Amino acid sequence: MQDTRMILACVVTALTSIVAITVLQRFAAPLGLVDHPNERKHHVGSVPLIGGLAMYSGILAGALVYGRFHTFENTLLATAGILVLLGAADDRFDLSVRTRLLVQTTLILTVVGSTGVYIHTLGHIFGYRLELGWVGIPLTVIAVIGLLNAFNMMDGIDGLAGGLALVSIAAITLFAGPTTLQGTVALMTLLATAAIPYLAANLGLTGRKIFMGDAGSMLLGYLLAWSLIRLSQQPGTHLSPVDVLWCVALPVLDTLAVMYRRMRLGRSPFKPDRGHIHHILLGMGLSPRASLVALIALAASIALFGHVTSSLGLGSGSNLAAFCILSMTYTMTVMRIWMSQQARLGVHRTGPVAANDNHAI
Repeated sequence: MQDTRMILACVVTALTSIVAITVLQRFAAPLGLVDHPNERKHHVGSVPLIGGLAMYSGILAGALVYGRFHTFENTLLATAGILVLLGAADDRFDLSVRTRLLVQTTLILTVVGSTGVYIHTLGHIFGYRLELGWVGIPLTVIAVIGLLNAFNMMDGIDGLAGGLALVSIAAITLFAGPTTLQGTVALMTLLATAAIPYLAANLGLTGRKIFMGDAGSMLLGYLLAWSLIRLSQQPGTHLSPVDVLWCVALPVLDTLAVMYRRMRLGRSPFKPDRGHIHHILLGMGLSPRASLVALIALAASIALFGHVTSSLGLGSGSNLAAFCILSMTYTMTVMRIWMSQQARLGVHRTGPVAANDNHAI
């Protein structure tokens, strides 16, 4: 019965997302949710920024049909709805960073206060259980907002942010197991289902192209961040706090690498440039579609490597050390390639933001 209800919820989610995409495309221009080409955005034609709204509509419809969510999932869906509206307003009016951070922080603290879920432990590291106490609450705020921006920054070529979300969901299922905390895993299933119609439209497989906009990247980062926190902090789960890093490794690694490079060059870590991994691959001569395939494969490979490392039973400390080594290797490698590309071009400062890049970071 539970499986039947989940299947029905997924069908409703997919159909609702498809209908929402079709309807919202007609109203995108009147609502001002259209991305126009300009000196820094080089896509062809005006593209509707309605992917995030469509995905959330599908998830909400599927959740109503599923009807098995509890306080945490319901609170998460409610606050995610406000966040999607914030993202849509940002797409339309280009809100200030302060406004976005204020609303995001308020929503995160609402979830913490309503559900009691936050990062209260980092697990056993080299034999010591690291309990955070009240420090876990600001860390939770930083972690959720960090992943929001990580997915925002990865939304630079068609299909990348949505494809990486699917990789993360698959990794969560791999690490945690499909029977762990059914409500959270069910929510991730609905998110994956809603992302598929969006990806089909975003990649131009079903007619007119759409973008997810800030509403979509915020939705992906928010739901993934909270699901990972929930799964890693509850007793009886197989997903440790360190395993979380492997589930969202590529967005996290690229964010850390980009911010480190900017600071090392004496620039603001929050000022956009063309130094993300997808820019680097494009600079190497790969097409956008080839870059997408390469990055999805890389993200999946890192997640699988992390699962193998975790399965060796060496402990969370060794698992964390492996991720830190990977992070340093990734950062040094992409920085060296980027600087080599800049040297060949004779560029002494970063250029404009790429076509699909959002403006947050």
